[in-house]
Amino acid sequence: MSLNSLASIENWPVPTAAAGVVRADGTVLGTHGPVAHRFPLASVTKPLAAYAALVAYEEGAIELDEPAGPPGATVRHLLAHTSGLAFDEHRVMAPPGERRLYSNAGFEQLGDHIAKATGIPFAEYARQAVLEPLGMTATSLAGSPAKDGVSAVGDLLRFAAEVQAPRLLDPRTVAEATTVQFPGVKGVLPGYGHQNPNDWGLGFEIRDGKSPHWTGGSSSPRTFGHFGQAGTFLWIDPDAGLACAALADRAFGPWAVEAWPVLTDAVLAETRGIR
Repeated sequence: MSLNSLASIENWPVPTAAAGVVRADGTVLGTHGPVAHRFPLASVTKPLAAYAALVAYEEGAIELDEPAGPPGATVRHLLAHTSGLAFDEHRVMAPPGERRLYSNAGFEQLGDHIAKATGIPFAEYARQAVLEPLGMTATSLAGSPAKDGVSAVGDLLRFAAEVQAPRLLDPRTVAEATTVQFPGVKGVLPGYGHQNPNDWGLGFEIRDGKSPHWTGGSSSPRTFGHFGQAGTFLWIDPDAGLACAALADRAFGPWAVEAWPVLTDAVLAETRGIR
């Protein structure tokens, strides 16, 4: 099946783009573009890394509230960007839990923590825990677990179906991961400025009432997901019962700020009668 709304990516000012929509039951409602093409994910790597961390938690290799990262911080702080670590430096900027300091360094320390706890390099652990069971053969998390993932739209739709109807994790774990952690904490949403509050779950950004935002004006407040500076996004809207992934090979910028919400609103409008 095809969705007319997805064809709008043809008008994006990018060399290559692909997009798709999947329902909670795993039904792909439509795709457009080369869905098997592998794109750098940038920060869309983080939800995949977080899911692997949650598998490690359920397997008993780690606990969410055990010490990890800078002094006083825990695995939960690292996943929720409240460890106090700087954006791209392993330098403490604030006490844990006080500010939502979006941190690649935090996810890198999380990856190191899991590798030490499991005795398996993080990229390999993620492959065994998440990618292989979901058939995500085009995806790799080699390098930084914050930003170096590579994937394809087809694989991200498999992941989005899993998150909506979990098989690898207890649904209660996923519910916690998509619930606000450390409520009321403010901070900067990269590319969109200061947000008060800047709500986040465990590896997933939560839309709530943020404005401006990269999802659509018709996206529900419960919408969660992530976007990446490589021109990539994945959102899941529980109220709509579906998810959308879009990957491109042009860095995030004004073009994306303009195009992404338009695509999202068009997808939500078109699928309203076929969910």
